[in-house]
Amino acid sequence: MPAPIRLRELIRTIRTARTQAEEREMIQKECAAIRSSFREEDNTYRCRNVAKLLYMHMLGYPAHFGQLECLKLIASQKFTDKRIGYLGAMLLLDERQDVHLLMTNCIKNDLNHSTQYVQGLALCTLGCMGSSEMCRDLAGEVEKLLKTSNSYLRKKAALCAVHVIRKVPELMEMFLPATKNLLSEKNHGVLHTSVVLLTEMCERSPDMLAHFRKLVPQLVRILKNLIMSGYSPEHDVSGISDPFLQVRILRLLRILGKSDDDSSEAMNDILAQVATNTETSKNVGNAILYETVLTIMDIKSESGLRVLAINILGRFLLNNDKNIRYVALTSLLKTVQTDHNAVQRHRSTIVDCLKDLDVSIKRRAMELSFALVNGNNIRGMMKELLYFLDSCDPEFKADCASGVFLAAENYVRDDSVPNLIQLITNSVEMHAYTVQRLYKALLDDISQQPLVQVASWCIGEYGDLLVSGQCEEEEPIQVTEDEVLDVLEGLLVSNLSTPVTRGYSLTAIMKLSTRFSSVNRIKKVVSIYGSSIDVELQQRAVEYNALFKKYDHMRPALLERMPIMEKSASNGPTEIVQTNGETEPSVVEPKHPPPVSQPTNQANDLLDLLGGNDVPVIQTSMPTKPASAGGELLDLLGDLSLSGPAPTPAPSVPTPQPPFLLDGLSSQPLFNDIAAAGIPPMTAYNKNGLKIDFTFERANPNPNIAVITIHASNTTEADMTDFVFQAAVPKTFQLQLLSPSSNVVPALNQGTVTQVIRVLNPQKQQLRMRIKLTYTHKGTAVQDLAEVNNFPPQSWQ
Repeated sequence: MPAPIRLRELIRTIRTARTQAEEREMIQKECAAIRSSFREEDNTYRCRNVAKLLYMHMLGYPAHFGQLECLKLIASQKFTDKRIGYLGAMLLLDERQDVHLLMTNCIKNDLNHSTQYVQGLALCTLGCMGSSEMCRDLAGEVEKLLKTSNSYLRKKAALCAVHVIRKVPELMEMFLPATKNLLSEKNHGVLHTSVVLLTEMCERSPDMLAHFRKLVPQLVRILKNLIMSGYSPEHDVSGISDPFLQVRILRLLRILGKSDDDSSEAMNDILAQVATNTETSKNVGNAILYETVLTIMDIKSESGLRVLAINILGRFLLNNDKNIRYVALTSLLKTVQTDHNAVQRHRSTIVDCLKDLDVSIKRRAMELSFALVNGNNIRGMMKELLYFLDSCDPEFKADCASGVFLAAENYVRDDSVPNLIQLITNSVEMHAYTVQRLYKALLDDISQQPLVQVASWCIGEYGDLLVSGQCEEEEPIQVTEDEVLDVLEGLLVSNLSTPVTRGYSLTAIMKLSTRFSSVNRIKKVVSIYGSSIDVELQQRAVEYNALFKKYDHMRPALLERMPIMEKSASNGPTEIVQTNGETEPSVVEPKHPPPVSQPTNQANDLLDLLGGNDVPVIQTSMPTKPASAGGELLDLLGDLSLSGPAPTPAPSVPTPQPPFLLDGLSSQPLFNDIAAAGIPPMTAYNKNGLKIDFTFERANPNPNIAVITIHASNTTEADMTDFVFQAAVPKTFQLQLLSPSSNVVPALNQGTVTQVIRVLNPQKQQLRMRIKLTYTHKGTAVQDLAEVNNFPPQSWQ
């Protein structure tokens, strides 16, 4: 047979093809010749044929028939054969190929070869495509090479160890002793790969992260030597000493310093030096500065250092490179919530970016501009944003117009309402002054809905102080009961009032029935809204009508003045945790009055919880706790029923039937004393790192009510956010879910989320419950159902 053409000739021939069909014909002809050579076991030209096959593979043509030939080349004693064989293995083989079993022994022999370049080929191949089984079998050989004195091999062994850890994380501890010694290496290549290996170990194991935090001073010294060292031609890139190693060290410091005070303090000085001494005229310097900014913002750095980092991003906004400007805007958008004032200093530069020609930069600048809007700068910012809206591309107009409306009407955040109410409640000596000023504000303008809500709440609470005209701070106003009621009724019918505001107004009118003498007028107003098309307003009115009728003797006690409120321990918006609604559950006193759609959404959620199409409609005539995740007191549900026929659907218009917690209720608080009943706790759910434990108490004076507290914990390495717990019970029970302590379940069991469930069990039947859990974990939405049937007998007997 004639000798096959060389690779160089094949490449030249293929490049002369003028059509795809002509190229395909050449490839097929050459592949046929290569197959014939393989069948004849031609050892002389096997290396040349595999090399040509790899070139054709890179062009997109099938080359899988050369896999075994690669293994034969690997087993050869010639270095040139091994080089092509290992290259072919990396390109043509993957973890699903059975030929890995044949390769393991060859790689093991080559890892112990006397020639460093053969050892390097084996390390590169194992680090590129080694399977979990290969990594387990060869990890010991890699660990030995990490301890060798040869820098060339240590560098490749460190990168191979990274692949081994990714495939078999439990082998991580094997590389621990050797990894520590790598940081004392003078060779920059070894240093670079050792930092990569350390980063991989810290990201995958909290134990390793805690262990390697003691290396922070050593990493700081290495970084300091890099920025203080003189010119070194072998490491210099545009006047900066080894920027690649600097970036890697900064990333590792960011991981080690996150959520750790001591490590953060140890690296504060070096971060300041890097931020101030790095040259910004070249792109390599900007890359280092960007990594420095990310590290400063992620660790527990000093406030001055954070301002320095944001100033660096501000300088990036002036850079001619559009990529750098985009990176700066994206980073500022992430930090604007935590360092709002520092970002505000660059507001003019950010607004200038709205005029940029690049679409991506304009979008980021628009988003950041809206994030910077507050009560102090809203006029100036709106002028700039309206100019942008007038001249921007059509694709921006919808988002920009919506942002302008939201900023102009709602720059006061929703959680400002309960926060202000709490401040007013706690300032007892200011009640008369506050209610008079807020009443005057209502007479002047009712367009600012948060202010109207606070004013309505205060008039309902302190209406008697308003009409008495007692105020030491200023000249008191003279106002009658009818004038006050006129204002509140006006809010109920105003087109400017949101559903939330109407809920506040109706509740305020109801409270005034115990403070004013115009009870008949208030009864009439409440009865009118008992047939309102607004479901929330209708529900409140129906419940208030029930208080006027069957429970009128309890009305003064239920509507008495609110006690001083305490802030919730949760990290979210402030909640009112001690209210009349808590001690007297029949009063619907909103912490945040919910939107109209809330009862419907809650009902739909609970219907989803139970599944099937034959589930009865959940009645909405029972009071809701606006901040609770479960919502209504439930009369559930077909597929969980213990006995008896399925209940009929509830009427579409609620009847004034009082909720079960009012039945037989005396004028004293329901939960004035909760005593432990000696009921053992239980685990209701344990899956995917999320664990739900139940603890039990008995409520005095009603022994038929069981108080269940859920404790949600998270053993994974990432927080579970947007956590919602929902529950459903059979129709013979009634259930009430109170507000959870938080919607974030912290990682690594660093905290728990608690939530109280109250269950009425008048027939003393065995308790059964179906739960629905929704949360977001590592960016993925998770939803799961579970049924709990193993409640301890003491909890329901």
